[in-house]
Amino acid sequence: MHKASPLLPTLLLAALIGLLPASVWAAVTGEEIYKEVLEGTDIYEDKKLQAYIVELGEEVVAQSEMAGEKFIFTLLDSPDLNAFATRDNYIYVNRGLLNYVSNEAQLVSVLAHEVGHITRNHVRGQEGQATGAKVLSTIAAVLSGSNEVYEAGMAYANSLIKGHGRRNELEADEAGAEYMAKLGYAPSEMISMLSIMKDYESLQKQRAKSRGAAKQTYHGIFASHPRNDSRLRTVVTKANAFKADISRGNGAERYRSLTNGLVWGENFLAKEQKSERFSDMQRRVRIDFPTDWIQDSADPQSLISASPEDKTAILRVQPIARTAQSPEEYLYNYLKVSQLRDSKAIAPARLKGFTGILPGTEGKPDSRIAVIYYKLNAYLFSGEVKDQASFAETDKLFLASINTFRPISSREIQGQRPQRVQYVKATSATTFAGLAKALKLSATDIEDLRIINGLYPSGEPVAGQWIKIFKR
Repeated sequence: MHKASPLLPTLLLAALIGLLPASVWAAVTGEEIYKEVLEGTDIYEDKKLQAYIVELGEEVVAQSEMAGEKFIFTLLDSPDLNAFATRDNYIYVNRGLLNYVSNEAQLVSVLAHEVGHITRNHVRGQEGQATGAKVLSTIAAVLSGSNEVYEAGMAYANSLIKGHGRRNELEADEAGAEYMAKLGYAPSEMISMLSIMKDYESLQKQRAKSRGAAKQTYHGIFASHPRNDSRLRTVVTKANAFKADISRGNGAERYRSLTNGLVWGENFLAKEQKSERFSDMQRRVRIDFPTDWIQDSADPQSLISASPEDKTAILRVQPIARTAQSPEEYLYNYLKVSQLRDSKAIAPARLKGFTGILPGTEGKPDSRIAVIYYKLNAYLFSGEVKDQASFAETDKLFLASINTFRPISSREIQGQRPQRVQYVKATSATTFAGLAKALKLSATDIEDLRIINGLYPSGEPVAGQWIKIFKR
């Protein structure tokens, strides 16, 4: 059966609809969250960089009120700009955040901020519910590939921290700035990091607006601060009272050395074929079945089906022609499915879908029904069990699998190599227009380059400056 914690899928659904009680959240441990995170996101395969994160993180902890306690620092292979802390002293840094950091001191500011959330007890109690909801919504987005799921979870989390979020962020900043100063780093690098993240936020909102999408909400570190936050500047200035006798500088050279060659964006090399994954290369779709379930592509009732070894359950997927109706209308009006219980719209990989439970009749157990539209097909899912008593637990596996359905991109098919960050020293002739022409970069790429080099929206490199570029 599925190896993931049986509790977490239930918590994901509960968190997303705003029904997660404090007593249930308290039952989740940091280790369970860690296992769930790694189910959906791999650790970034760079032992030196991982050791670097651990080294810096432990140095920060040594300056804190929890010196001597064990913290677990993990570098995730995610392109997103974020880091987060969970209960039991777990701290996660996304590989994507490192693309935007300019030096060691800025990285330490992020680690110190997250350590501050733990030392100030922000990941337990009422505040802990919010932090947990953020983590679980991130996990749900990874599992489903849906921005809608992520946004729903974040809306719930934000509703919980209303009135507490900015206070907690400032407390984490205050603690983090103190730890930085004691280590010999300038606390002002925290403000430099904030500036980069606010530039990133502005760019994301601009891009969302140009697509006609809803205004995006930024959820990264320091998110609650305005760009010129006087309170943060006060905190940073106050931290200088703890300044170490010896300065470490900003550690830019060491940081460049360890992050040269860092993957930029999606890491296609990490997309290994999973044993539980079924890929239809003709239709260019894939789905991940529960771990250890046996696949059967010869099932006459479906394109593909899977079941545990004891055959106590089965999940089938069948592509059929779609109509212009919505997925919900398609199920009820076109396929004549009986009224479903606990029905709802779903959006795996941003595709349109609908799912619910079909009540059993005449001693027949309940079943899970779902339909997802992709191109000209409606992919019909049916999950059945032999014994009604096992339906509730098995249905969690059905839903988790259905939410992994997604198109196979051309880049995955071609085994495309990821882009990597490289450092070059600018000359008097270096311009972003020149880099765009030489590296065949788009206008969007150039905006990203300006962000990661701290030159957004219109800055240009100066001679002798180390700048980041990305190329395959």
